Amino acid sequence: MSPLAVYTDTDDTDVSAGVALLEAAGYEVRVLETRDPAAIIAGARNAEVLLLGYAPITREIIEALPKLKLIALMSMGFDFVDLEAASERGIWVTNVPGAATEEVATHALALLLHATRQLPFYLGSATPERWNERAAVAPPRLSELQLGIVGLGKIGREFARVAGPLFGGIVGYDPFLPDTPEVRADLEALGIRRAELVDVRDSAHVLSLHLPLTPDTEHLVGAEFIAAMPAGAVVLNVSRGGLIDSAALAAALDSGQLSAAALDVLDQEPPAADHPLLGRDDVVLTPHIAYFSSFTEAEYVRVQAANAVTFAQTGRPESPVNTPA
Repeated sequence: MSPLAVYTDTDDTDVSAGVALLEAAGYEVRVLETRDPAAIIAGARNAEVLLLGYAPITREIIEALPKLKLIALMSMGFDFVDLEAASERGIWVTNVPGAATEEVATHALALLLHATRQLPFYLGSATPERWNERAAVAPPRLSELQLGIVGLGKIGREFARVAGPLFGGIVGYDPFLPDTPEVRADLEALGIRRAELVDVRDSAHVLSLHLPLTPDTEHLVGAEFIAAMPAGAVVLNVSRGGLIDSAALAAALDSGQLSAAALDVLDQEPPAADHPLLGRDDVVLTPHIAYFSSFTEAEYVRVQAANAVTFAQTGRPESPVNTPA
């Protein structure tokens, strides 16, 4: 019998090219279109490969799929998979690294400019009746501000490259980036002064987050963190919504401690109707589409399937995020 590969959820993504790659490699392919745990277990009982959109894969699901060997994600982030449980059971987990670096960095810049230039207010006031209205506080001049970047991986550094020339300086933090001559030269070329997190927090007028969501980074930006930031600062997040305490962020916007937030992600997606960051002039929000372009639309599907194909051919996928037991 052919090995079974199961797509859980595709979120209206056309995965036909991925299906074709998998079938050419000898897989039987099934598409469930569900995030329901019981439906995934029932539909993927004999699967060797799970291909995910954003379906949460818990220990319970992993333990109910005895033949599973690979969980292939269609994203950079992997916080919705129980990595520990997968590794314990010898299951590879893969992501799509680097495919959307340009898209995410340029989207972050677009959100940043939208927020700092107060476009939500001024787009609304571009009417005959409100033409001469001005926001309560004038927008800042970016060249007088310092940009802080938390997370100096591919996307963080690309964001520094495209946004950095607009600012008076860049300060960055990344606990995992090695301190080598090559890295130091790269950061210097980008104009990034490397510092500790507290230094970035205390000095950044615009703070941009480029981190994975882990137990250590969850709610990294909370009430205490925000209170130590410069008054009137802007928070930008194109990584994972859980990096920010939404209630604390909303409270800081209400108090004026923060002047704006620019977000492509929320801690709850899709958000509830009463989410505290919805419908605000001081929040620029897009629906987790920073990665999206005509290029990535195809590339994410290809890389996800290619991980399963390479695994079938060699016993190891192309872009693993774990080392299974």
